[in-house]
Amino acid sequence: MNMRKITSMTMLVSILLLCVNSVVLYIVPEGRVAYWADWHLIGLTKSQWGDQHITVGVLFLVASILHVFYNWSPIVAYMKNKAKEIKVFTGSFNVALILTILVAVGTYYEVPPMSTILDIGSAIKDGGAEKYGEPPYGHAELSSLKFFAKKEDLDLEKAIALLKEAGLKVEGEKETLKDIAGSNAMTPKEIYEIIKPAKVQVKIEKKAGEEAPGNAGVSAPQLPDHPKPGFGRRTLEEVCAEYQLDLQFMIDGLAKIGINAKADMTIKDISKESGKEPLEIFEAIHVIVNEQ
Repeated sequence: MNMRKITSMTMLVSILLLCVNSVVLYIVPEGRVAYWADWHLIGLTKSQWGDQHITVGVLFLVASILHVFYNWSPIVAYMKNKAKEIKVFTGSFNVALILTILVAVGTYYEVPPMSTILDIGSAIKDGGAEKYGEPPYGHAELSSLKFFAKKEDLDLEKAIALLKEAGLKVEGEKETLKDIAGSNAMTPKEIYEIIKPAKVQVKIEKKAGEEAPGNAGVSAPQLPDHPKPGFGRRTLEEVCAEYQLDLQFMIDGLAKIGINAKADMTIKDISKESGKEPLEIFEAIHVIVNEQ
């Protein structure tokens, strides 16, 4: 067998598989969504596609190094000028270098078409989040039933009873949502939907004449200390609706601290226009709610 041919064929096959992996990883939902919905494609999970991308990438890298070794003479010839002198910065090399730098720098500064490629990928991932749903918090599927119930204000005994009423196998409160889902051929999200009715209803009491900040007298749940996953993709209107906040009050409050915001703008767009991070926008909302 000819090692030169084997090297070239290995490069060809591995680059084809890398292209497939790249497309899959480009369209796959965000990790928290994929794990929550137990996302699969052709029988492989997001992690398994990622693992293959790494290992096949290493194979391609090794094959590329060998390819350079076996084809060193032609490569050197490409770097020679008409006088047969070796010159690294030839016309072809300069074009390749400039193209690479333009893509790298354009990606950093979010310049089209690089930013367009990234935006399309984000839009596809956002669609996946809408289709499969967001987990209550990162890696919620790895939480034990007991911890998850405490975190989400669920009645643990009622949650277990609901699962058993649905005919599911449950070993106990220490079993994770992922394990419960796996043993019942379901997704963690589907398990959550079953136990949702076990939510503990907490009454929000107010003193006479006291109003919840920014809600025109409507009692609202207090904002959490940290934003939920996917916060940056949500519009200001959606955020206000979730926490029962007065939309116009919030827009005015943000304007007072120099943040231009509109109801249909996503938190990511608001942060980009104001030169801040999404977390800073969340903190600003937090301050407006709790200090006004």
